[in-house]
Amino acid sequence: MANQNTSKPSNVLFFSYYWPPSGGAGVQRCLKFVKHLPEFEVNPTVITVDEKKGAYPVLDHSLSADIPASVRVIRTNTSEPFEFYKKLTGKKEIPYGGFANQNNQSLVQKAFNFIRGNLFIPDARVGWNRYAVSAAKKVLQAEPFAAFVTTSPPHSTQLIGLKLKKLFPAVKWIADLRDPWTDIYYYKELNHTTLAKQIDARYEKAVIEGADAILVTSADTKRLLVAKSTLIDSTKIHVLPNGYDEEDFVYPSDPPKDIFCITYTGTISETYNIELFLKALADVANRYPQIPFRLRFVGKISETVRQQVQKAGIDPITELVSFVPHHESIRYLMSATVLLMGIPDVINNFCILPGKLFEYLASNKPIICIGPLDSDADRIIDECGAGRVFHYTGYNKMVDYLDQMARNWKINPNLDLPMVDYHRYSRRALTGKLAEIIAS
Repeated sequence: MANQNTSKPSNVLFFSYYWPPSGGAGVQRCLKFVKHLPEFEVNPTVITVDEKKGAYPVLDHSLSADIPASVRVIRTNTSEPFEFYKKLTGKKEIPYGGFANQNNQSLVQKAFNFIRGNLFIPDARVGWNRYAVSAAKKVLQAEPFAAFVTTSPPHSTQLIGLKLKKLFPAVKWIADLRDPWTDIYYYKELNHTTLAKQIDARYEKAVIEGADAILVTSADTKRLLVAKSTLIDSTKIHVLPNGYDEEDFVYPSDPPKDIFCITYTGTISETYNIELFLKALADVANRYPQIPFRLRFVGKISETVRQQVQKAGIDPITELVSFVPHHESIRYLMSATVLLMGIPDVINNFCILPGKLFEYLASNKPIICIGPLDSDADRIIDECGAGRVFHYTGYNKMVDYLDQMARNWKINPNLDLPMVDYHRYSRRALTGKLAEIIAS
């Protein structure tokens, strides 16, 4: 374990726009690092946005319970365009990553996407930076810190690191990219001009060249970053995937005996391309009318996916559950028969490694993943013996697999897997690796 031989713990400063009471996947990674770092003799301080000023797509107050009492959280002001967005679009919600709650075909939405992509570079939360930098300067001038960590999205947060590294060159800068930057799957939806793309690419290159260490969530993301500059030392890019927190799994497995329940948790839009899976489920459900199938979506589902469900004829067996607190989403996992996961059908999707994958693994439920074959997600699911990945066009294979599961369910409705080797993906184990990177 890092720093166990030092006379006193190391201080590390985290910059994360998303922080409780913000909910959703974006807050989990930094929150869990901060939760477990004190176990490795590292004292984290967090700089984030004022919860009354931040633009959060969803709220989850229950996540505050994961913040250690010893952790100092500094909240700052911000300046963002989202009130204008609400007035322009007539929506009450902040845009989700991936645009799952937007109608991208509307002229108003297209106009806002253009404004968002060209007037706010890298993103519309860049107005937080000057406040975060101001707060950081006071802390870094007053106290010794071994490192500071900038985590994104929003990728504008990485520009905070770029600024602070110039002001405090002796402090180690760790840039944590939870998602790709200019390679993110919905990048084209922002309708960047050529100039905006060039500016954004220069920011990205400056960050990956200037950071002392870089964290990415998948091996393929590392490959993408290494290819962006001949000045990049690949050894400074560390693959540190998302994970699961053992303490979140307090509920026993309770697969239903009266229904065959396929559960999806999180946000899903038409880019996930699960239409053939929906048809495959309809086919198998018709083959086994005596089996009460249930398809349960827990989270945000786009209108297009809703229409695909209706088109497949499985609306009567589909249940839509709106966003729930994180601990409740774990309960839904544990009360499922099978878990469904999707990876967007877009360019560079081999590097998409959803955070939910690791919580799916920890549930010991069979996973049906619709996505690219031979991807990072496919490799992990195969290594853990946790299910199957099907290509978006693999209709017949989907039908065969669902048919096999249906026959097994008739014999025993508990399809839970034997214990699989997923423990290396625990948040505590991954935080231990981060502590080593901080100390190196």
